[in-house]
Amino acid sequence: MFTRTESFKEFIRYYPVVTAIICIHIIIYLLTVIPLFPNSLIFEKLAGVNLYIVEGEYWRLLSPIILHSGFSHVLFNSFSLVLFGPVLERLLGKTRFILLYITAGAAANIATLILEPLTYIHAGASGAIFGLFGYFAAILVFRKELLSRENSQIILTITIIGVIMTFLQPNINVTAHIFGLFAGFLIGAASLAKGRSSSSSGSIRSGGLPGIRPSLKGVPASRLAVWGVIVILAIVGFLAR
Repeated sequence: MFTRTESFKEFIRYYPVVTAIICIHIIIYLLTVIPLFPNSLIFEKLAGVNLYIVEGEYWRLLSPIILHSGFSHVLFNSFSLVLFGPVLERLLGKTRFILLYITAGAAANIATLILEPLTYIHAGASGAIFGLFGYFAAILVFRKELLSRENSQIILTITIIGVIMTFLQPNINVTAHIFGLFAGFLIGAASLAKGRSSSSSGSIRSGGLPGIRPSLKGVPASRLAVWGVIVILAIVGFLAR
C-alpha cells in the first residue's frame, strides 16, 4: 500500500492533490531562497506568529502549512506526503482529502496559538501530515477491515515512533504534531464510525486501490530503487527531524 510502483506521470495522474501540495511546497520554498525574490518578506508574511495572529492576521493560521524553514524541512515533509498521502487521496477523493489536510493543519496551528506564547513562531506541514496519521488511526479503530494486518502494523508503528520522536527532538512544534494527529483522528471517527467514508472506492486490504498496480512484478528495478530511496528518506527524515 505504501510502496509506490507508478511512474512519475502516473503518480501525477492518480494523485493530483498530493502532487499540487508538493508543488506548492517547492514553489514557496524557492521563493524564500532565490535572491531574485524578497525572501525574508515572504517568510515574514506566511510564518505562524502568534502575536500577529491575535492582532488580526488570521491567514497565518493556514499559511504555515505551505511554508518551510529549510531544505531538509521541505524535503522530508514532501517525501512524507508522497508516502502517506496517496492512499487517503484515493480512499477519500480529492475534496475530502483536501478538507482533511487543511482542517488538521489549521487545528494544529490554532492549538499552537492557544497553548504557546505570543512570541512563538512556527512553519511547516507537519501538523497536517500528522492529521493523515490520525485518520489512519481512526481507520484502525473503526474500519480496520480496510487495511491488511501488515499495513495496520506499519501505520501503528510509524505513528507511535512519530509521537515519541516529537517529544525527543529539539525545535519541534509538539503542540502542532499532537493536535494535528488528534484532529485527523476525530475527522476519521466522525466519517468512518457511521460508514460515511468513501468505502465505495473499494477495500485497500490486499488488492491495492483502483488504477494502481497490485504487485511489483514487471516494475523496472530503477523505478523501484527511486521510490525505495524516497520511502527511506521520508521515514527517517520525518521521524528523526
